[in-house]
Amino acid sequence: MTDELQIRIGVPEDIDEMMELSASACDENGFTNPNPAKILHEIWPALNRDHGLVGIIGKAGGKAEGAVLLRIISTWYSDDLVLEERAIFIHPDFRSAKGGRARKLCEFSKQVADGLGIPLMIGVLSNHRTEAKVKLYERAFGAPAGAFFLYGAKTGGKPMIMEH
Repeated sequence: MTDELQIRIGVPEDIDEMMELSASACDENGFTNPNPAKILHEIWPALNRDHGLVGIIGKAGGKAEGAVLLRIISTWYSDDLVLEERAIFIHPDFRSAKGGRARKLCEFSKQVADGLGIPLMIGVLSNHRTEAKVKLYERAFGAPAGAFFLYGAKTGGKPMIMEH
């Protein structure tokens, strides 16, 4: 990582900024209604380095330019641990700024996985600029291991109620 753009490990004092950034991420990328209590339940432990962490671009006490939420989990079919990216989000005010923030958060995520010695599970779930995001991830991580599909929903829009 370059000297001009650093990623720091989030701390509990970052909670308000992370909740604000999460709200923006949900507005832009969510396909269901966000539940702030559930979001807090994921972010708070990671800010306390309890089965995860948050990588933040931005000075402590200042505006978060972008962040990645990483959680250590076991998949539903195994006891083995993996590092799961729950979200990478760059605040819209910083997307056109120099420095490659999303790329740096991807690299940071790989470094965390390497440091822990466990696989990283990361992906793109978006209907907005999807092709560009997938290309960024392919450059960072290699060929994809699958794809996501949404039926009856679209990211960044109001949730749709399907009648049965």
